[in-house]
This record gives sequence, structure tokens and C-alpha cells, in this order.
Amino acid sequence: MVTSFNEPFLPLVAPPGDEDEAQPSALTGRLPSYISDHRQRLRDRFLQAGGTALPDYELLELVLFRAIPRQDVKPLARLLLDTFGDFNRVVTASPARLQMVKGAGPAVVLELKLVEAAAQRMMRARIMQKPVLSSWDALLDYCHTTMAHRETEQFRVLFLDRKNVLIADEEQAKGTVDHVPVYPREIVKRALELNASALILVHNHPSGDPTPSDADLAMTHQVKDACETLGLTLHDHLIIGKSRELSFRSQGYL
Repeated sequence: MVTSFNEPFLPLVAPPGDEDEAQPSALTGRLPSYISDHRQRLRDRFLQAGGTALPDYELLELVLFRAIPRQDVKPLARLLLDTFGDFNRVVTASPARLQMVKGAGPAVVLELKLVEAAAQRMMRARIMQKPVLSSWDALLDYCHTTMAHRETEQFRVLFLDRKNVLIADEEQAKGTVDHVPVYPREIVKRALELNASALILVHNHPSGDPTPSDADLAMTHQVKDACETLGLTLHDHLIIGKSRELSFRSQGYL
């Protein structure tokens, strides 16, 4: 659910993480053969058959190898999956939430966030500087990769030029599990700064259900009215759920 405001808000600061993965019990010297052989087998299977041949916990092990070179990482991989549910949710979990899992310290968080950033950048490259309306499936894939597994709401604005080419993708606000504050005046102000001609609004529903709330509908029409006043076009507002999205345009809300 999004809510419109006129005044800025202060973000909450997450508490520091739990203990680091580099514990005194970490293995020293040469790795036992059962660990080194297991790691090599996983690497070989990945290189021969690709990531689709590995279950989530083994793919996660491969990611953790670099972060924790001296320990068996299978228990941590399974613990992360038990905590968050699947590979996507592990990778997209916030650093603060990740470090609440025993054994997941800064090095683990770094590797997971690198995977997340790489995935998002690859998907983003498919849509940036391209006509968005003719690359709609790629746009939806990018939005799902970026937002579908987030545990809190995020509001983004895609800014387009006169040819509907995407020129900027910016996060406007973060919120809680069911609420994010949105400022229509700031959205149109930023559009003018970028010399944009059209907008697409995007936000996620962590509940998984993309059905718009009354506040979502009201905010969207506030942004639409502000855009029309300044000669801007609001193409759509997308709500991203866990496995599907809702388009205000296709549903007749715009």
C-alpha cells in the first residue's frame, strides 16, 4: 500500500548484524578431503550442466565457497534456505536480516549482495535505453527480479523520453511490509529535471497479492493529475507480487 505525503520522511536505521562467519572453530591448514572433494564435485557439476542442474542449497553452497573458504558451508546454506524459503529470497534479503542468521557475517552478505546486484544489472541492461513499450516482457522480468522477493515495500519510477525510451530507473521510497510513503510532487519534479516525457510507476506488495489498495488507487490518480498539469504522460502503475503483477492500465484503473 502506498500513501501520498508532502513532507520528507526519515528512514529507519537497521541494527548491526550478528556474529561474523569467521569463528574460532574455523578449519585451519589443509581442508579435509571430504570438504575439498565435495567442493570440486559441485564446481564440476556446475561447469558441466549449469545452475539448473543444482538444487537451491548446492547453488547457494557455491556462492558461499568464496565467503567461507575454510569451513563446510552446507549447514549454513540449508539454514539460510530454512530461514528465507528459497534461493531468491536468500539473495534478496536485507543485510540486517541476513546477519541475524548464525554464521552469516559480512563476507557472506557481500557475496550474496554481489549475486543480487549482478542479476539486477543483467536484467536492467535489457531495458535501459530501449523503447519500453515494445520491450514489455523484459521490463516485467526486471521488475520481478528487482522487487518480487523484497520483504518490505519499495516504490520506483521509470522515466521515459518522448520515444518511450527508458532514460532512468530510480527508487523513490522504501517502506514497511505493507506501506510506503510516496510524494507526487517530488516525482514530477524529478521528471522535469531528467527532461522526461512519460512515467511508469512500480511498487511491490510483499504479501504476494498485487491487488491495489484504496491508497494505491488514490496516490496513482494524484500522480496522474500532477503529470497532466505539466504535460507528462503516466503510462502505467505496476504492482509486483511474488509470482504475478498487476497493471493499472490493463485493469482499467488508468
